[in-house]
Amino acid sequence: METKESSQFDTIIINEAQLILAEKRTSLATMRTGIAVFALPISVTSFLIATSKYYDVIQVIHLLVPLIVVNVALVFLGTYLIVRSGIRIHRHDRLMQELKRKHSAVAEFID
Repeated sequence: METKESSQFDTIIINEAQLILAEKRTSLATMRTGIAVFALPISVTSFLIATSKYYDVIQVIHLLVPLIVVNVALVFLGTYLIVRSGIRIHRHDRLMQELKRKHSAVAEFID
């Protein structure tokens, strides 16, 4: 009877570790998305700078202002996603360390 309870307890611990690791993977995907969102305005701005000799800024200012506003918004969104996912990744790491400290049976399987 005791081995069955012990086996169920080990299963619960392993499931908890799997859940934490799945949440960490989700946070890593969010960070990857944030980096991509952050990189888009940089590439658009570099393209505009590279082609700036072909247009006069005063003549296309009505197009550049909305583009700059969108670029700034994307930079803030990318920064938010990166920072938020970084905080969550550290939280998941702390949870895994706590789980490893409490349950030595899991510690040998988790690096």
